[in-house]
Amino acid sequence: MRDHALPHGLGIVYFGNDWHAENRTSSHHIATRLSKAVPLLYVDSPGMRAPNASGRDIKRAVRKLAASLRAPSRISEGLWHCTVPQLPFRRIPGVDLCNRLFGRWAVRRAMRHAGISRNISWFVVPHPGFLAGRLREELCVYYCIDDYAAHPGVDVALIEQRDRDLSSRADLLFVAPPALLEGKRALNPNVVFSPHGVDVELFALAADPTTPIPPAARDLAAPVIGFHGSIHEWIDVPLLEWLARQRPAWNFLLVGHAATDVASLRALPNVHLVGAQPYATLPNWARAFDVAIIPYRQNRQVANANPLKLREYLATGKPIVSTRNPEIEKFSRWVHVVDDREAFLAALDEVLAGEPVAAAAERMASVSDQSWDSRVDEILAVVSNALATRSGMAPPLSRISPQTP
Repeated sequence: MRDHALPHGLGIVYFGNDWHAENRTSSHHIATRLSKAVPLLYVDSPGMRAPNASGRDIKRAVRKLAASLRAPSRISEGLWHCTVPQLPFRRIPGVDLCNRLFGRWAVRRAMRHAGISRNISWFVVPHPGFLAGRLREELCVYYCIDDYAAHPGVDVALIEQRDRDLSSRADLLFVAPPALLEGKRALNPNVVFSPHGVDVELFALAADPTTPIPPAARDLAAPVIGFHGSIHEWIDVPLLEWLARQRPAWNFLLVGHAATDVASLRALPNVHLVGAQPYATLPNWARAFDVAIIPYRQNRQVANANPLKLREYLATGKPIVSTRNPEIEKFSRWVHVVDDREAFLAALDEVLAGEPVAAAAERMASVSDQSWDSRVDEILAVVSNALATRSGMAPPLSRISPQTP
């Protein structure tokens, strides 16, 4: 990463997704790389939905409460982690005020422990945005990576309001999904398009014949139709079941935590759900894939998404079949984009029938210049300029040319 000469003594207070989540998101990738340039306090932000009575949610709530009583932990050089939970029942009188007061006190306490006195507040999720402007920050950044109000189970009205407020208040507003750009520009003049990156070197290992395939996938008969990522409400489980029933000789390998009902898939002998796996091992699993798939439902959340797995799949070189989405359509030269289940099956048949020898290398080349390191370099350049502008040492942000989506 390049040195962008951020002011000495400045740190970042970073409000992101659960640091311990099974799935590594852009929140984790960006924070890890930012911490190599500037001290960073990663603040686990509470979920946007109220916890339910499941054992998993109860364990997570207990873990977060216990973690909030401890001092921040040091993850690596320059990277600290803490948890600041909120009471989920925000519509009860007094709860919101309690969350605001406790949140500010807890974050400031963690900042002192991490040695951060001057800071940039950096939000990757909108619901703790009420702390923007309350941490004596020198710059407020909102890095919007999703249409959060479209997530299943959230308080839609509340999250939409928090997202609008933070979008308007931020000094810099980075936006990853191209479908959200127009709406964000209506709220804030300082919008910069910043699509997701990819760990190019890591996922290229899937094309290396010496990369070992995990035992659970090693003996699966070809063809193997592969997927990695959380199996959540936005994944079209009925589509997967239909495909598996249509081609019983194919093996479907699904790598990731199942957060929705997948009983219909478990009942099929040619569907293999192996659960969440360490991020660094995903190329090992992908090496077993003959085709990688993105079986999204067609809803608001998917329409406004910028899927990480798209670039990760491309970096493996594997053929890809996907349902439609604006960001995915930008890569239609290298991805088979389909509109219904019959077209999905036909595209899989076409890919498995054979493709040009150079196709895999072309897919890998399509994202070779989109590494997370490059993305963070671009982000830091904009942040450095914005800080210099505030001190009168640089041209206004409006003279910076954002990427074209």
